[in-house]
Parts: sequence; C-alpha cells; structure tokens
Amino acid sequence: MAKITAVEVLQVDLQPKTRRSDAVQSFEKQETPMVRLTDADGAEGVGYSYTIGTGGGAVCHLLDAHLAPLLIGREAEEIERIWRDLFFRVHATTVGPLTSIALAAIDTALWDLRARRAGLPLYRLAGGAKPAIALYSTEGGWLHLSPEALVEEAAAARAQGFGGTKIKVGRPHLAEDVARLAAVREKVGPAWDIMVDANQGFRLDEAIRRAHAFEALDIAWFEEPIHADDVAAHRRLAAATTTPIAVGESLYSISQFKDYLQSGACSIVQVDAGRVGGITPWLKVAHLAEAFNVPVCPHFLMELHLPLCCAVPNSRWLEFIPQLDLITTEPLRIEAGQAIPSEAPGLGIAWDRSAIERFLVHRERYR
Repeated sequence: MAKITAVEVLQVDLQPKTRRSDAVQSFEKQETPMVRLTDADGAEGVGYSYTIGTGGGAVCHLLDAHLAPLLIGREAEEIERIWRDLFFRVHATTVGPLTSIALAAIDTALWDLRARRAGLPLYRLAGGAKPAIALYSTEGGWLHLSPEALVEEAAAARAQGFGGTKIKVGRPHLAEDVARLAAVREKVGPAWDIMVDANQGFRLDEAIRRAHAFEALDIAWFEEPIHADDVAAHRRLAAATTTPIAVGESLYSISQFKDYLQSGACSIVQVDAGRVGGITPWLKVAHLAEAFNVPVCPHFLMELHLPLCCAVPNSRWLEFIPQLDLITTEPLRIEAGQAIPSEAPGLGIAWDRSAIERFLVHRERYR
C-alpha cells in the first residue's frame, strides 16, 4: 500500500455537441468535477463526476473545504474506509446529490489508482463478468425533435448495430407521445427496443394513462415517470402496467434503491456512479439488484459505466450518449453494437490533459 501525498481538485465545463431537451429541462452544459490523486510511489488516479449545468461550483467547494484535504496521508487501498469516513464527515448534507457527486469524484479516483497499481482494467478488478455490453442510443431521441427526425435517428442507430433507442416523452398531449413512438416503431419493426423517458414529468394518474397507451407499442421500459422520491406511486404504477418501470438516475444512496426493490416499484435499475457516490456504492447496488433478479442499465457516464457493466453479471444495456470525447484521446471501442472495455490498467479512460486545461474553470491543490 502507499499513502496519498497529493490531491488536485479540478472542474472542466463541456458544451454538448447537440441540443438535449426533455420534459422538464434542457442540458445546458456538463460541469465535470475531477479529482487527481498521487500516492507516495508516484502512482496516479483520476476520477470524476458531473452535473448537467448547475451545482458544479458547490461540489468543488465541498471538495475543497471539507473532503479533499482529508485524503492527504490516507492509505489509498482503504477505499471502503475512506468512503465511510468522508460520508460521515459531511453527514449533515447527506443523503443528497451534491455530496454524492463530490464523493463520486474521489471514489472513482481511488478505484482508478487501485486498478493502475494492480495493472488491471477496472472491469476485471471489479468482477470481470463479461467481455462486452449491448448499446442503445439516446442522442437521437430528444423531446424537441420532430417525428421525422426521431425516425431518421433511430434508423441510423439500428444501421450502426445498436440494439435500441431512447425517446423522451412528455409532450402536452398523450396523442403526441404515441404518434412519435408509433412512427419509430413502424420504421424499426418489432425486433428492436424502444425505451421511453419522462424525466419525472408526470403525476401518478397521467403516468398510468400513458403507460397503458405505450403497452401496444411494446416499450422496453418507462423511465422516471414520476418524481423519484415517491416509491409508493411507482409501486402503484408498476402494478398497473406490463411495461417495465426504470428508476435510478435521481437516487443517491443504496438505501433508496433497497426501498424500490423491496417494494416491487421498479424492474430496471439505472444506478449512476456519478450520482450514487462512486464505484463503491454502484457495485453494491448492482449486486443488490442481482439478488432481486433485476437488471442494471446505468444512466449516462458511458465511459465509466462500460467497465462497470462488464464487471457484473446482471447488466443489460449501456446508454450511448457521448460525454467525454472533448477531453479524451480515444473513443469507446464499439463492434457490432457492443461496447468493449479497455484492457488498459485503470478506468479505461484516456484523458487528454491539454484539452482538460482548455476547458478548465477551477483548480485547487493539496499536499
């Protein structure tokens, strides 16, 4: 083992290359808090998390004022102990997104450091359950797109070998959502998956109404139909429809996932390492879902979730939504619609340091 001797807290802001809109918001920019750790042997680990336009400065302040300085002198291999100590150090702000996002940046850096020191890619170090994971596309399904554009984008994704596409729902009237989905289904046929995502835009009654309408279109899942903190409403919805209910991107602790799984309130778990506090809790949620015979289809962060999906046996889909290509030197390896994890030691993300410097909006160093 080797103690941590230096910590660097960074933030880079990235503009999406395409307009991204859903039922409640637009994706303004990706604020990307990053943590770079160095140990006494000179080994380095880099971790990160994200916001979709607000809160990044608060995350970095939490890292700077309360978390990053506490890493100096800690044994880097004691990842579980460090996570717990930091969690209770800021216990007054847990459970919540800002704290979980901050913890995720640290925790992913620790796992990157561990994997690099071990000379192993993350997917092997964390389990090595499978060599690849199927992809579905989100980039062609935004709410502002016309039905014609949705059809064109879905056909292009299928031609590239993807297994499905996600389409945002939440248009003012149910008939609009159905028409958009039906146009895509007619184009791609029955043997291709269509996922729908409401981004918590409905009340229970409207969610049940739309879920019933979506059943005839054989939807793969209905994602975040209702506000994420209402487990009882999701349980009632799940009982009222044959369409699988997916949740997870707006849950920030293992216990919240436990409540959903125990209640039968979801049948797809979309745990997000950047929002649940990092790789350490992500793996626990994935294995918890496995115990309930529920698949894991993580939200966003495709570069990080690729090795995690290949580490666990119950992963089903990886969401293709380009995120880090502005600050990396190598794209995701994709063959026949399958994403293949890197064999390089660490997270498998090839950071472009010069590009990071160009997009940098915050830096603090601790020794």
